[in-house]
Amino acid sequence: MSRRCELTGVGPMVGHNVSHSNIKTKRRFLPALSPATLQSEALGQSYRLRITNAALRTLDFRGGLDAFLLKASDEELSPKAQKIKRQLKAKLSEQAAAA
Repeated sequence: MSRRCELTGVGPMVGHNVSHSNIKTKRRFLPALSPATLQSEALGQSYRLRITNAALRTLDFRGGLDAFLLKASDEELSPKAQKIKRQLKAKLSEQAAAA
């Protein structure tokens, strides 16, 4: 399983451990991923995604999964999130055509 956020695309970064004597050794900084069940208001379904804790706070700030997905670019979304975004756009265009 990939260590990458499904909504923001954040992945592992590389840096150094620096000792007291200033010796540098390579290390990886892994993102703080958590499995989260997110509710889509427009689709009426819940989805289970592995996202970072920072992305979870961003979801709350932007007003939920639907608003976040509509604003996010496709390059940073996982294939699963892109599929949810396509379903969401189809549902919203269907509702706009009916109104």
